[in-house]
Amino acid sequence: MFPGLSVLLSASTEEVEQGKLTLMCASKTDGSFLVHHFLSYYLKAGCKVCFVALVQSFSHYNIIAQKLGGNLVAARDEGQLVFLEGLRSCTDLLFGDETETEGPDPLHFLRCGKFSASWSAVRGDLMVGRSQGSDLKPLYDFVCSALAPTTGETWKGPVLMLDDVSVLLSLGVTSLQLLDFMHYCRATVCSQLKGNLLCLVRCDEESEDEDNELVMTSLCHQSSLILRAEGLATGFCKDVHGQLKITWRAPSRGKGGRDRSEIYQYKIHDKNVTFFARGLSAAVL
Repeated sequence: MFPGLSVLLSASTEEVEQGKLTLMCASKTDGSFLVHHFLSYYLKAGCKVCFVALVQSFSHYNIIAQKLGGNLVAARDEGQLVFLEGLRSCTDLLFGDETETEGPDPLHFLRCGKFSASWSAVRGDLMVGRSQGSDLKPLYDFVCSALAPTTGETWKGPVLMLDDVSVLLSLGVTSLQLLDFMHYCRATVCSQLKGNLLCLVRCDEESEDEDNELVMTSLCHQSSLILRAEGLATGFCKDVHGQLKITWRAPSRGKGGRDRSEIYQYKIHDKNVTFFARGLSAAVL
C-alpha cells in the first residue's frame, strides 16, 4: 500500500472500517494506483478479499503487489484472496467449449444473445417483483460464495473489489442491470456481512456515454468515500502526474451533515506515490 494515501485517509491496518462503499473514479488519467493501494491495504489488514479483475491479468496485479511488499499468490493459496481473472474467463467463454465447465461461469452473460433487464430471485432473502432473472446473477453468486463465512477462518472481514465496472457496460450490460448487481452486492457485503465494497469507474466529462454517467452518479450517492483521480488541465507534467479529490460523504445528510472534500496533487514513483498540496510540488518549489 502507499503510506501517503493511508495518512490522507486516516486509515490503519489495525482497525478497518466496516460497511462502507468506496468509489474510485478516473478521469483523463490512470487511476489503477488506487486499486493497487486498497488491494495491498486490505490484504495486509488481514481481510478476506474477493477481487473481480476485468482489466488486467493476475500476474499484472501480482507484480505490482510484490513491489508494495505483498504476494498475491501466497494470499490466494492461503484462501485470503479469491481472484476472478476476467480476461481469461472472457477468452474461455468466447472460444472455449461450454461443456467443459461445470455450472454457470461468473461471466456467463457473454454467451447470451440477449440481456434480461431485471432479477427474479437472486437469493431467498433478496427478492424483486420481476419475471426474468438477470444475466449477472452468476457473478453475484460467485461473490457470495467467495465471501461466505466458513468454519475456521480468522479474517477480519470480507472485501469485494471490482476493477472496473465500466468494462461491464462495454460488454453489453445495461446500466440498470449493473446498478441492480451493485445494489445486491452492497446489501450482502456491506449490510449483511459487515464488509466493504470498492469499485473503479472510468469517467470522462466530455463523453456522451449516458449509461456510464448514470452508474457513476448513482454510485456517488451511495458511497461513503469517493476518490477521484484526474489528469492535469494543463496537460502532461513529469513532476506532477495528476490530482486526487477525496470526498468524505456525510453519514446523515438529512440532519444538516455536509460532505467534506480535499484536493491533492500526486506523483507516481516505481514503488510509491507521493501526495502534496496543489502548487507545492518539490520540483516547483
